[in-house]
Amino acid sequence: MAKPRRACSWISLKEALTAFAENLSGHQGAGHIKPLHRYVSCRLVVEGGFDPDDITPRPPFVVVRRGRRYLLEHVPETERPGERTILGGLKTKDVDVVVTRNGIGPVIAVSMKGTLNAFRNLTNRMEEAVGDCTNLHISYPALVYGFLQVMRANREFEGVSPNDVAICQNGDVSDAISRYHDVMARLAGRDDVRSETTKYEAVAIALVNPDAPNVGELITTFPPDTSPLRLCDFFAKLYAQYDRRFIYSAPRLESITRRFSWDPESPALEGSPKCEYEPRIGYVEQESPESDDREAGSPTG
Repeated sequence: MAKPRRACSWISLKEALTAFAENLSGHQGAGHIKPLHRYVSCRLVVEGGFDPDDITPRPPFVVVRRGRRYLLEHVPETERPGERTILGGLKTKDVDVVVTRNGIGPVIAVSMKGTLNAFRNLTNRMEEAVGDCTNLHISYPALVYGFLQVMRANREFEGVSPNDVAICQNGDVSDAISRYHDVMARLAGRDDVRSETTKYEAVAIALVNPDAPNVGELITTFPPDTSPLRLCDFFAKLYAQYDRRFIYSAPRLESITRRFSWDPESPALEGSPKCEYEPRIGYVEQESPESDDREAGSPTG
């Protein structure tokens, strides 16, 4: 008997990080990181303007086109869970969230890793990150690839193993996390298709508070303001690189690659508490030659 599908809920960042920090599914399950996959896929639609049909896992939205207007509706039953398998230069790779354009292939990919304890094992994460990035960029040099690492901010107290400590008693992060940050900073910032295949277009590290009453909240003191790995900058970097590679440099493909701008009267955006980031609001410039009141299957103008 088939197992029931788990809904790709439109959730807030705090809800996703709370599920991670509490880890109700247990260490061996993926339930603690899957909500973050949903958060990212939904944000790529609402803020990024990408077609939900192009995203895996498919987020719970439908695009409705009315003349020059694109309206976004929240339709939970349209969600589809899962990962997308991408053909790498060395092997295939199952990636957590992927945007794929028809006739082009994967254009944005985001891999996510969650670490609850045993921060000494972050060395393995460094090696995996380099290998995954290189593997996919060999096959798709233009791919905008992001890496998001979340870690539970276990504080140093009696009874907590030194290997599980993320934040020391003086408020500093542990040496293991500090070293990891410095290495990942060197893997961030790929800004051209001819640049190093070993680097990601964007990398972010987030420390998540596991303690009540602030469980699920980000630790705001790390990474520092000067770091290139801040979560608040992560999505803007993805969008900027996407636009540079797939829109500005290829105007003849605009009908395929351009991003939606949502009508401000979109039902999904009206009073929704989930819009903790700025939705991509506006109107398309081209007049539609097709009839009004139809669902938009692709952003063609």
